[in-house]
This record gives sequence, C-alpha cells and structure tokens, in this order.
Amino acid sequence: MRIMLGEAQQEAVLGAMLWVAQAHGAGAVTPADRHTIGAAAEVVFVRPVPDFAALRPVDAPALAAAVSGADAQEALRLLTVAALVDGSIDAAKIDRVVACATATGQGGAEYVRDLAEAAHGHLQQALGCMIRANMASITGKPWTGGLTGDVAAFLMPYRGAGADPALAARFTALATLPPDSFGHHFFRHFRDNGYGFPGEPDGLNVAFSVPHDSTHVLAGYDTTPEGEVLTSTFTAAMHPKNSMAAHVLPVIVSWHLGIKLNDQARSSTGALKPGAFFEAWQRGAQTRLDLFAPGWDFFAVAAENIDALRARYGIPPRTQPLDS
Repeated sequence: MRIMLGEAQQEAVLGAMLWVAQAHGAGAVTPADRHTIGAAAEVVFVRPVPDFAALRPVDAPALAAAVSGADAQEALRLLTVAALVDGSIDAAKIDRVVACATATGQGGAEYVRDLAEAAHGHLQQALGCMIRANMASITGKPWTGGLTGDVAAFLMPYRGAGADPALAARFTALATLPPDSFGHHFFRHFRDNGYGFPGEPDGLNVAFSVPHDSTHVLAGYDTTPEGEVLTSTFTAAMHPKNSMAAHVLPVIVSWHLGIKLNDQARSSTGALKPGAFFEAWQRGAQTRLDLFAPGWDFFAVAAENIDALRARYGIPPRTQPLDS
C-alpha cells in the first residue's frame, strides 16, 4: 500500500483524510483520526507524522486535481479507513469519501457503493453485497447462492453425512512433521485454537480454511479480532480480487464495527489498528504467491521449513506492533 507520490500529492491525500475526519467540524477530529493520518504518513508514505496545526484539509475537487488512476484508488482506501476508524457508520464521513471517489473517477467501485448504502439506511443490502463479493473471491466464481443457508452449507460441509475422515487424517498427520515445518505450525494453529480440521464435523471447508489459516500462520497473525483484521487485509493485497469489497470492508465491519455478516461469523469492536493495518496491506502486496490461487498445493509444501517458505514466497517480516 506504499503509494509512490510526490510530496505535494502526499500532502493532498493526508489532507483529504483530514477533510473526511472533519465532517462534523474541525473540533470533532478525534485521537483515532489523528493516529490514522499519522500512521498513513509513517507506514504508507514513509515520512514523519504531520504537524496537525499546519496540515490543511483537502476537499474532493482538490484531491482529484492531485491524484488520479491507480494513485486515486489507493488514496480512496486510506480515506475509507479514515471514515471508519472511529468505529461507527458515520454518514457525514462516508459522504465525503463518496465525494472524493466520484471526483477522482472511482465512484463506481463496488465497495464505495456498499459504503453509501450502509450509511443511508440500507445496511442489510450492503452486507449482502459484501458477502457475495467475499464468497466470489473465495470460490473464484460469482456467488449465486443465498446469504444464509447456502453460505453455511459451503462453509460447514462436513456435518452429518458430509464428514470426511480421510481428509481429516491428512491434517492430523501433520503433527508428525518437524516442529519447524510449515505443516507442524499449521497443526498447532488448529489445535491451540480448538479448531476442527477440514473433514471433521466442525471443520470449515478446505477451500476456505486452508488458504485462510495458512495466511494466519505464514503472515504471523493470531486469531484475536486484531489478528483477523490483519489476516484479511494481508489477503486483500495478496489476492486482489475485488479486494476492498470482498475482504477489507467486510472485516472492518465484522471486527471493528461489531456487525456480524452471518451466523458463522464472529464479531467484535475496536480491532482496527491503523499502523498494523497499513503494514499488513503492504506485506500482502509484496508476497509473491497467492495462497488463494487455485493451483496452490498446501500438502506439497507442508514439510518445508516455515522460515524458508516465507522467504521463498517473499513474505516481508512484521515491523509494526499489532496494536499500533
């Protein structure tokens, strides 16, 4: 998520984040707003935290004059975080994000439409769109099923007659691999968290669980709400298939705003930590292999040393504290 912009363009993007934060007036800017803008400066632009007394708000037309194309796409992601970091669906802030999206030619983005729907009385419709985008990204094809029973059936296919003991046995056998292997770390991730393996009645679908939990293990993010936000953010950049609508917006809604997407999903509040969030996006973007790609074979690399595998996949080390 490191945007290669000149200093004046960087100032415009940071100023636009401030403009979003000021939707209810200059005096309404919160410590979380300032922290988010500062983290964007430090992590994304690799520059010092701005002097907020000198930073000037930049409205939608002024932002459009400064950035366009791919740079505008990245800027809008920063503005989205700025709009949601205080932990609520704030129509005034979101309206300013939408104005910036429209001015920079990004108004047709699916996640921008979802934000606008959520802000103006159509939350359930927006959540439905997020679920469809997420399922399409996971399955690799448009999701035509329902949003409750069909999603549940996909995510939990091993109940009752669907149990697959042979598949489950392949995962429990990972316990015999060397302790420094990727597969052994994967086994411990499941056992330490009390998760069922794919194939077991309480296990999640192998098509989702293996790439998602492999991302947890290889990226080094735990299963706390903060870790779930970072894992999905890493995934969004590693697997850029409608990334904001399919991964980033749903995980912020679930783990930062406390809104459950479905009966299988958990939720929490306050889990978005801007510094770690921006770093997770960068780390995912730099990773050379997409764990959600159809051709990736988990069992083919399970016996490899986990640090060697991280190096081969180009996964950068973490530098930001998880609560930054």
